[in-house]
Amino acid sequence: MGNMSDLENKIIVLGNLVRPEVADKINQLKPFLLSQGQVVAVCQADNLGEAETDGVVLAVVFGGDGTLLAAARNLAETGIAILGVNMGKFGFLAEFDFEQMKQQLPLILAGESIITERMMLDVAVYSGGNCVARSPAMNEAAICAGADFRMIDVHVAQNGSSIAQYLGDGLVVSTPTGTTGYGLSAGGPILSPTLDAISITPVAPHTVSIRPIVVRSDQTISITAVRVNRGTSVMLDGQINIPLGKGDIVEVKRGSMCAKFVSNPTRNFFATLAGKFQWGRSPHHDQ
Repeated sequence: MGNMSDLENKIIVLGNLVRPEVADKINQLKPFLLSQGQVVAVCQADNLGEAETDGVVLAVVFGGDGTLLAAARNLAETGIAILGVNMGKFGFLAEFDFEQMKQQLPLILAGESIITERMMLDVAVYSGGNCVARSPAMNEAAICAGADFRMIDVHVAQNGSSIAQYLGDGLVVSTPTGTTGYGLSAGGPILSPTLDAISITPVAPHTVSIRPIVVRSDQTISITAVRVNRGTSVMLDGQINIPLGKGDIVEVKRGSMCAKFVSNPTRNFFATLAGKFQWGRSPHHDQ
């Protein structure tokens, strides 16, 4: 965690610009943003193009959680802090609404904010000994069975030591941030987002003896495809799809850079869980 008190006010604006409501809102707010700093670029969240990021201290990202995930991957190597303005339905990662953003932005640029660092994954896929794909991931790397929709068989090891052989519909390897996403839907644990750990959650395992586990993040996780389907793939953050064939190996490790998010001072993780998921609440408590 840190602040931006000694940095210049260069801002980059990102969003899902193909959505007219997003582009319109950015245009409406642009005079306000320009009054706070130098807007060096307005870009699609998943494609920075030729945008110059040197000296940029803040990315204001308009969109839902999917837009935030794309922005986090594209900014992974820059160290630029992300302020998420929610324009989606859920808004778990995008912590600010429009009025909160307008109230907090001057304070953020003055260094009066908390920047939370969240671990990312570095995911590489090897086929025939060659690296065929590599990408950061903010939430998870999911092995998805795909067509012909038969059970798949994958072997998982960490630093050469076997963890388990997983037979089922797939496997979700999540960052702490990602444990409230696909991993949670698959029955995995919820981890506090600033932890330094990785969860491994089977999807519909063939045996009840296989349960989700949490492992240290400073060792490489190797996933070997023992038996797969024609359509089996590695899905990153639900947005990047990489085909996975028999004998291919997926290596997952902690990324060298963290994603940096501006925290909304009016929210906290467990209150958000309760508000978004009704987590930790009993129907008897509302009586």
